[in-house]
Amino acid sequence: MTGLLLLTGCVSDGVSTDYAAVSQEIGPPLKGQSRIVVLQEKRAGLSMAICACDVKLDGAPLGKVQPGKYVYADRPAGGHELLISELMFPGDTRREIAMESGRTHFFLIRASARHNAVSGFAVMGGLAGAAVGSVVTSGESNLGPADLFPLDEATARTTLAELQLAD
Repeated sequence: MTGLLLLTGCVSDGVSTDYAAVSQEIGPPLKGQSRIVVLQEKRAGLSMAICACDVKLDGAPLGKVQPGKYVYADRPAGGHELLISELMFPGDTRREIAMESGRTHFFLIRASARHNAVSGFAVMGGLAGAAVGSVVTSGESNLGPADLFPLDEATARTTLAELQLAD
């Protein structure tokens, strides 16, 4: 079962599985492999600045990262592409990453400026508003629903622990 998780990735369930426990159970990445963990902070108050993002690594689905959740996978060291998309959002976020052997790479997802603008237009005008928002924001440098921020291991582990404690 653990081997299957390593190959396909896993979405935390936020109930009984936290990253520290999963990390202890599966251990570090195997020789020649590296691990990627993509997480999203919990929503703050009534904020609409969230992304229910589907994450793919080299075209293979890792899972959906919702607020307070994470996905992870082990892959061979080297160059890879992260793709972040969201159902009915008019663009994708792409990022090339270089993964180092034996290392865990952490990335934080936050809703992009375009995502927030299109969501605001949708709240004001429904589907027509979302369409207008998509056109108005089509010049943004990131056309996707999320911005990705690399995290150092200490910050990532603190954030993951806070997600678990808040459940």
